[in-house]
Amino acid sequence: MELKEYLDYLVDFLKDYLKKANADGYVLGVSGGVDSAVCAQLIKRACGDNCLGLILPCYSEPTDTEDAILACKAANLEFKTISLNDNFDIFKKLLISSFKVENNSNSLMTFANLKARLRMLTLYATAQLKRYLVIGTDNLAEYYVGYFTKHGDGACDILPLVRLTKTEVTEAARILGVPEKIINKRPTAGLIESSYDELELGFSYKDLDAFLRKQEIDPRIRAKIEQMHKNSAHKRALAPRPKPFRP
Repeated sequence: MELKEYLDYLVDFLKDYLKKANADGYVLGVSGGVDSAVCAQLIKRACGDNCLGLILPCYSEPTDTEDAILACKAANLEFKTISLNDNFDIFKKLLISSFKVENNSNSLMTFANLKARLRMLTLYATAQLKRYLVIGTDNLAEYYVGYFTKHGDGACDILPLVRLTKTEVTEAARILGVPEKIINKRPTAGLIESSYDELELGFSYKDLDAFLRKQEIDPRIRAKIEQMHKNSAHKRALAPRPKPFRP
C-alpha cells in the first residue's frame, strides 16, 4: 500500500471509530511539531468542523506556539490557546512544599512530565465537555521505545500514527500539506528547555526507524533501543491485575 492510500485509510479509520464510540468529534493537543500537525490534517478530513485543536503552552518556547498556530491554520482547524503556566506553578509549589524535593535529574523529569499531565487533564476535560475523543500523536518510533509521558501525552483514545515511523510521518506531512517550517523543525517534546528528542533518546530517529524496518544499525544502538523497549513495556500495557478472588 502506498503512503497516500494509507493516509486515506486513516481518515476512514478515524471516521469509523468515531461512530463506534458514539462521540461527536476529536480534540487534539497541537504542539507545533510534525506529528500533531499531521494529526490536525487527518482529523479535519475525517470530521470537518467537529474537531478542535488545543494549544497548551506551559513555559514553552514562543516559537512552538507560533508553529502550533501555523499547523492549525494550514489544516483549517479551529483552535484555542490555553496557557498552563499558572496551573503548573501551583502544582510545582504544592509538591515542593509537601515533599523534600532535591534539584536533580529525577525532579527535573518529574516537573517535565507534570507539564504533559496537565495538558492531558485539559484535553480530557475539553473532550468530555464536547463529547469528543482525544487524539494521540505518538508515532511508531516513539511508541516502541516509550518516548512519551505515561498518563500524559501517552493518554489518548486513539493513535492514528502508531504504525508509521518518524520518516513516514514526515513524508505524510508533505503529502497532506503541512508547512515546510514544521516539517524541517528539529523534533522536541518541549518539556525541558533547550532539549531535543534525539539528545534525550541518545540516538537518531534515522537509526530508530532503520531498527524498526529490521535494517542493520550499530549494535550498541540496537541494544539501547531493545533495552528502552523492555523498560517501557509498562507504558504500553494495562495496569497489572491479580488473579480473581472468586473462581
